[in-house]
Amino acid sequence: FHASTEVKGKDCIECHSDHHGREFDMLHFDTASFNHDLTGYTLEGAHEDLTCKNCHNKSHINSQKILKKKRTYLGLNTTCLTCHEDYHQQTLSTECKSCHNMETFTPAKNFNHDNTKFRLKGKHKEVECTECHEKTMRNGKSFQQFSGIAFGSCGDCHDDPHQSRFGQRCSDCHNEQSFQQTSALNDFDHSQTGYPLKGKHRQLDCKACHTGSYTDPVAHNTCTDCHDDYHEGQLLTNGKVRDCADCHTVEGFEGSTFSITRHNETDFPLEGAHMATPCTECHKEKDKWQFADLGNTCNECHEDPHKYLISEKYYPQSDCEKCHAVSRWSEVSFDHSLTGYELQGQHQELGCRDCHFREDEKGDIHQQFKTLSASCTNCHKDEHYGQFDKNGKANCERCHTFNNWDPTLFDHSKTRFKLEGAHADVACVKCHKPTEQNGITYIQYKYKEVSCETCH
Repeated sequence: FHASTEVKGKDCIECHSDHHGREFDMLHFDTASFNHDLTGYTLEGAHEDLTCKNCHNKSHINSQKILKKKRTYLGLNTTCLTCHEDYHQQTLSTECKSCHNMETFTPAKNFNHDNTKFRLKGKHKEVECTECHEKTMRNGKSFQQFSGIAFGSCGDCHDDPHQSRFGQRCSDCHNEQSFQQTSALNDFDHSQTGYPLKGKHRQLDCKACHTGSYTDPVAHNTCTDCHDDYHEGQLLTNGKVRDCADCHTVEGFEGSTFSITRHNETDFPLEGAHMATPCTECHKEKDKWQFADLGNTCNECHEDPHKYLISEKYYPQSDCEKCHAVSRWSEVSFDHSLTGYELQGQHQELGCRDCHFREDEKGDIHQQFKTLSASCTNCHKDEHYGQFDKNGKANCERCHTFNNWDPTLFDHSKTRFKLEGAHADVACVKCHKPTEQNGITYIQYKYKEVSCETCH
């Protein structure tokens, strides 16, 4: 809306004026006269009768950032399922308008059965939809099945009065006009032509290939003589379109004979976890299969969670394999000494996330890599409450090692008060007792004065 000719070029204050009091609504506008066309989404059909709140409410917004606003018109996309429940329960395409219009969901005026894999012919055009697409209950809701219905043979819907004595191919003798009519070609042996019909080809009507006279020659040396190249030239061999039979069989285009062994002969051999990844994860992220120009680097398929957070010298060109292995993301191999902070003692047993992933008060996780300092108090709480800070820094390594918290490096003789005489046998807690400051209790080790009266 703000990019439309109605708004573009205006100052914000022309519409959103302020200084009208704390309760003034700066987003106020006349919803009755608002021209929704300017938003890029024209309200048509039944949408014209809705109020703004029917669509613009928090139940339809996915963005957590936008949900934090008390009131907003942002956060919706233009897909039907943003506001409407999916009656088909993910069994059909989410592009509702391919079957329905804006006037009403029923009937589905845009649906054309001829565009499906099973075109209605002859008597099938007179059959009620519910005869084949039964209405049932699914997940506690009314449901009508449209996909996944077997239709490979007549027996999937019709009883076989011949009890399989004549085989399962009813079309050898019958057609869709009437079961009483029989084909004059029912005795024809197609293998005599030099092209025996196998798989799905056996289910075709003769006219599907023989569009003219049956004596006219039909090209059949390659699949593309009859079939369109679904992959639109993506798969080439020596500059020519690869034949479908290289990956598919006549049993159907669903599935492929392209194996992992063959994939390993390409520019991207499958290793580690990639061997267990379904083909669709990389080659069908959207509606169409994609094989060409996918790229070979990790971030061409995977989102980079460390973007701008790790220095380029440790992470050149966002190369994930500098730290991660293809077997699993959690398998990390990195020489931490390259950072100038070598992991010693207990630090060697920690995982990367223990130091580099922080959870804030809201439960959000934030990464710290190049912004993480080497100071002990960046990860550990200063139990001494700043008593040993030097130049604003708590140098824990003066007394402690990386193996444990015991002050094994501390030497009392190097302090202002060397322990001599009876003092050498006095327990630490006799002199260094808990004290409280600003609501925090800690052990006091440093005193302003070091005199007998400090303790006695």
